[in-house]
Amino acid sequence: WRLPNGNHMAGVRIALAPGWKTYWRAPGEGGVPTEIRLSGAHDITGMTIHWPRPDVFFANGMRSIGYHDVVVLPLEFTLSDTGAVPVDAWVDLGVCLDICMPVTVDIQGVLPVQTDRVAEISRALSDRPLTATEAGAGRATCAVSPIADGLRVSVQVSLPPTGQDETLVLEHIHPDIWVSEAVTRREGGVLRATADVLPPQRGPFGLNRADLRITVIGSRMAVELDGCTG
Repeated sequence: WRLPNGNHMAGVRIALAPGWKTYWRAPGEGGVPTEIRLSGAHDITGMTIHWPRPDVFFANGMRSIGYHDVVVLPLEFTLSDTGAVPVDAWVDLGVCLDICMPVTVDIQGVLPVQTDRVAEISRALSDRPLTATEAGAGRATCAVSPIADGLRVSVQVSLPPTGQDETLVLEHIHPDIWVSEAVTRREGGVLRATADVLPPQRGPFGLNRADLRITVIGSRMAVELDGCTG
């Protein structure tokens, strides 16, 4: 549907067979990231994926982060035309049962001029991670120390419990900078985690803490924090 600001909200629905799963944008060491790429979209100037809260899976000693059964990925498009706009895109994802298979799907459609909301997309939007304010989180701090092939980042954030088996995921906004799985522990009202951040040319580098994104995934809710301070 067309938003008041002229953007368009749409969605990609992924339906999986029982027992199969696919992955979040940061899939963990045991997964394949889901990516959506536009092709031939002349009247689309931008696209934002509003990721629903993912689940954390453990298999064969490896952790992965993603979705099972059915997931809708809401897509918000920035348009340069006020009429109906055709869209052509590629979806790259991994689907896994006992083994993982990479899949590429070509999707095509038209973004119509209408304002009627789609219930399934609205539900996916409401299942997003909470903001720091919504979750009652305090300021996140990141201590940085050099290691042989990059940096070690220690995160500390005051955050009410998000449920059982809390997982903190640290991401860098630049996809070519690799971030390891974080080792997470809770100490009362404080969550602590440590991860390694490695650039393509291995070695210590200048890190802007504002380029880090922190997501905490628990059994009850997820919380997303943009950046941290020293």
